[in-house]
Amino acid sequence: MNSVQCIGLRKNYGDKAALDGLDLEVKGGTVCGLLGPNGAGKTTAVRILTTLTRPDGGSASVAGFDVVKQARQVKERIGLVGQHAAVDEILSGRQNLVMFGRLYHLGSKRAATRADELLEQFGLQDTGRKAVKDYSGGMRRRLDLAASLILAPPVLFLDEPTTGLDPRGRNEVWQAVRGLVGSGATVLLTTQYLEEADQLADQICIIDHGRVIANGTPDDLKGIDHLDVVVRSASDLETTRGILGPESEVDVDNRRVSVPVKDRLATLTQVARALEDAGIAVEDIGLRRPTLDEVFLELTGGASK
Repeated sequence: MNSVQCIGLRKNYGDKAALDGLDLEVKGGTVCGLLGPNGAGKTTAVRILTTLTRPDGGSASVAGFDVVKQARQVKERIGLVGQHAAVDEILSGRQNLVMFGRLYHLGSKRAATRADELLEQFGLQDTGRKAVKDYSGGMRRRLDLAASLILAPPVLFLDEPTTGLDPRGRNEVWQAVRGLVGSGATVLLTTQYLEEADQLADQICIIDHGRVIANGTPDDLKGIDHLDVVVRSASDLETTRGILGPESEVDVDNRRVSVPVKDRLATLTQVARALEDAGIAVEDIGLRRPTLDEVFLELTGGASK
């Protein structure tokens, strides 16, 4: 079952089309990474799916409920974590969670119990009584995630959740997200870090100018592997290209010849033997899979993320 679905979703701001027929399906219990250049429509899509903005056309549903006609039911089933932490720095982590619980109309006892459960779930039980101003960036974001899960919503929207965090803080958030999905939650993630999408997402949807331009698993989008050969002398580039075949590409500046390959190890062995027989001095030879960054730049024409 799809936890999130958009069909022909449209949204205009004046003469500008923020979304121009967006189609998206996210299966339950998975992470979907929503990627695109600045202005591609990512934030608009999230705002519509979280009932903060009404679409101008098309339809969208979350957890089986229409975001326009059944907005209240959608709100009851989602959590939203924005780019900036929404917690109070003066209060302790536990006090923040109790406060959010009360705002969600939990009784005082249930709010306190839920706060303790979430502190343990996110590895914050030892710091729960410390003021949030003394938390690291990663701890704050984990607390922000915990606050969005007071009512254990089945669908969670994360809008660039690790912006500004150091590598340790990002890893802490990644672990928390994996734990949420492991417990059955569905996550729609927007991020500027393509490595983050590669690490977390089961499905990646790249949008540009308000439309989907690529959709699939990270491996699907990366495509097949490439064999790279770096020769010692530029005079050997054409001979090397002849060995690798007509699909190969030559990078003169780096003295590199690359070719897509399907049978990884067999091709590597055959090429290495052919280069040796031809007397070509090789500085490096290896197999490489395109990175998500390379795929993104190729699809979006090098646009800034």
